[in-house]
Amino acid sequence: MINGKELELYIHIPFCVRKCYYCDFLSAPAGKMAQNEYVEALIKEICERGESFHDCNVTTIFIGGGTPSALDTGKLCEVIRAIKNNFHIDGNVEFTIEVNPGTTDKGKLAAYKRAGANRLSIGLQSAKNEELSRLGRVHTYEDFLETYRDAREVGFTNINVDIMSALPNQSYEDYLYTLRKVMGLKPQPEHISSYSLIIEEGTPFYEMHKKGVLKLPDEETDRKMYKKTEEIMKNFGYYRYEISNYAKPGKECRHNLGYWKRVNYLGLGLGASSFVDGTRFKNCTELKDYLKNPVDVIIDVKQLMEYEEMEEFMFLGLRIMKGVSENEFLDTFGYTLREVYGDAIDENIEKGLLEYAEDEDKKDRHLRLTSTGIDLSNVVMADFLFDVPENTQAAPVRYEEQVQEENRQNDQNINTNIKVSPEIADNIPSENDYIEYSDFTEYSEDYDEETDASTDSSEDSDYYYDDDDDDDTVLF
Repeated sequence: MINGKELELYIHIPFCVRKCYYCDFLSAPAGKMAQNEYVEALIKEICERGESFHDCNVTTIFIGGGTPSALDTGKLCEVIRAIKNNFHIDGNVEFTIEVNPGTTDKGKLAAYKRAGANRLSIGLQSAKNEELSRLGRVHTYEDFLETYRDAREVGFTNINVDIMSALPNQSYEDYLYTLRKVMGLKPQPEHISSYSLIIEEGTPFYEMHKKGVLKLPDEETDRKMYKKTEEIMKNFGYYRYEISNYAKPGKECRHNLGYWKRVNYLGLGLGASSFVDGTRFKNCTELKDYLKNPVDVIIDVKQLMEYEEMEEFMFLGLRIMKGVSENEFLDTFGYTLREVYGDAIDENIEKGLLEYAEDEDKKDRHLRLTSTGIDLSNVVMADFLFDVPENTQAAPVRYEEQVQEENRQNDQNINTNIKVSPEIADNIPSENDYIEYSDFTEYSEDYDEETDASTDSSEDSDYYYDDDDDDDTVLF
């Protein structure tokens, strides 16, 4: 399919010990029988897909969820063996497994290391036990310390720690406490992901928020936390390479960078999404359907039109602090950035939201967000959607023709009151979604599936998916 090309793999493990109150990912608790059936089905899919992608070079592997570490160690290692046996794995592969404290021990971590994992992403979220309890987490800060210590002792030298801000009843000082604790870890994590809590529909927090019983920090406090994070991270030798991610030099998450740079990736498992040669598709989200026939589960196939690829190129590329390469845009599309987006660029530069940065060798320039632009990134990124059909002068005329043809095929009229046609809007995130756009967003460092859960509530079912319709303290 994409023989000889770079390929990233994402493997979804949809099980967890307990659903957190803020989580809308495709995950739920499950019994051993369901987990074993899922692993068997997943391995079948891995074998099938491996035949189609056997000539690709897999440069990153990410096992996410859910909570992969909640799965029996032997079963997860079976999945890893299947991946190795059916795909060509690059000798310098980045291989990440998500783990949550309270679901793992030194023996599990050592098994992951022996199986080939070389990077862990540990979900801390907060160093205050009362905050963890309010989030519905199954662990304490002390559990996290044990997991972190065990990971170092078994040989992991590349670890990400997830933290969250703007939590219920969280003060500015509470958040600083968590930052201090994380910065006090010895050795320090190589990577930190810091995300502000987002209240997602269909979660317990959403219902509490609607009823007015969820007390959240005000916008000013949230922004203050956000700004302080960058300042503190910089002081401790981290650099911000993406809107919400910080790394020690050379320790960026290559897997996520691949998403933002639109590298081909293949998702395996329930609800997993893929992007291959300009086509987006995903697996079914009904567990019963997946278990029944895991090799024929692809749904929602979407071949992106050229202007849609341009839009993605921009709002994904602008997430990265380095920004969008003029040369890469020209090489990809045959048009310069200014030919396509000149008006939007000039307007945002004038507002102080975008700027150009020239490479040291003077051979390329990158268009990137300014500090103020990062704060208003949703607004900036919205300017790189094509108006349909009103703004077609900002792009080659054929984009209007493509959109009109797609509308004709779907028997719909163009709605000129929105940025894109209705059917396209269904496949591209809204203005408010840009900040976390990805098929796999974990909204901490690495990405998980963001999709509705499926349901099997039969009395004899071994699994159930809830489906709602609609270290030392461092002072600074």
